Amino acid sequence: MGTPETTTENTSSDHPRVSKRIGGIAESATLAVDAKAKALKAAGRPVIGFGAGEPDFPTPAAVVAAAQAACADPRNHRYTPAAGLPELREAVAAKTKRDSGYEVSASQVLITNGGKQAVYQAFATIVDPGDEVLLPAPYWTTYPEAITLAGGVPVQVTADESTDYLVTVEQLEAARTPRTKVLLLCSPSNPTGSVYSREQITAIGEWALANGLWVVTDEIYEHLLYDGAETASLPVAVPAMADRTIVLNGVAKTYAMTGWRVGWLIGPADVVKAAANLQSHLTSNVANVSQRAALEAVSGSLDAAHEMRTAFDRRRRTIVELLSAIPGVECPTPKGAFYVYPSVKALIGKRLRGAEITDTVTLAALILEHAEVAVVPGEAFGTPGYLRLSYALGDDDLKTGVTRMAELLAEVE
Repeated sequence: MGTPETTTENTSSDHPRVSKRIGGIAESATLAVDAKAKALKAAGRPVIGFGAGEPDFPTPAAVVAAAQAACADPRNHRYTPAAGLPELREAVAAKTKRDSGYEVSASQVLITNGGKQAVYQAFATIVDPGDEVLLPAPYWTTYPEAITLAGGVPVQVTADESTDYLVTVEQLEAARTPRTKVLLLCSPSNPTGSVYSREQITAIGEWALANGLWVVTDEIYEHLLYDGAETASLPVAVPAMADRTIVLNGVAKTYAMTGWRVGWLIGPADVVKAAANLQSHLTSNVANVSQRAALEAVSGSLDAAHEMRTAFDRRRRTIVELLSAIPGVECPTPKGAFYVYPSVKALIGKRLRGAEITDTVTLAALILEHAEVAVVPGEAFGTPGYLRLSYALGDDDLKTGVTRMAELLAEVE
């Protein structure tokens, strides 16, 4: 009996090796920039990275100690409930009431593998194929990908520096169609650092309520507010929206715990139960040691968070001053998070070291090559003509990096 002939029929264009659903996902631009910067630095180049939204502070010592103790506890060597440790769910509910005034039960909390999983599972749970999701831009790079993966259709609603990158109810209403089901809201914002006021949150919430929409609100930068800025959690501002709102949050930014991978979503109990069912098949429980660390973080004081905010505020003022002094760069002053989002539209079409600046992707590449500074182009956030810089890095690196940029961009002609 001979060996069967090899056939290639199933590798034709009708049967792609990678599914269209996954093949259509773009790599996270912010992580890609950060990885490239780290690779160049490892190769000996003095690259300064403004790409990743990651505090440069260590995780608080008490949190690390709790994790160390958890490693030795056999309870944490086994599977635990997929929705999260019961005591952590309770603690997150208590922390939410403490920090935003939103009272929820532990059954309304789902602990996830970082904030990104919370984003994906929120949309996967409430969006059906073809449902439209209003997506204010500039937006965080993961939002449209998560919406699309869930079968939804992201509908971009764009704001620019003239309105501090904040969309209005009128813009949202103009974008609404019979297929609109969800509004995504992020305040304080990644990538712009803009903050919706309590009055703006209330107006948006009342509009969503009147139109029967869901709101997914990302509040992971809740403790990073400056210049007396105030915002509000949407279900607190508009209590009637509590049954149609999913709140996303996590320990990454407040407690300098990006690598621990603990986030959560809060919503109506039936939605949380459905999302927990999904997670039971997707990942099961979040790593128990990380959950124990998060329990210590959310149950403890905010002293470390306040210290970081003080440092970020200082760096915010420094970076805005330095960037604003560069000809062709317009840098609004952010009121939250740890990002600036300057417009560099005046530089597009000009030349730098023999190359035409055709867009901000090109400009970011030139800055990395010639100034050894990594920034993220606005194309990653849905708005070409801008750059995002995170100021969650040391003061000296910040000043050196922006100075290098300024010296390079002085050559633009």
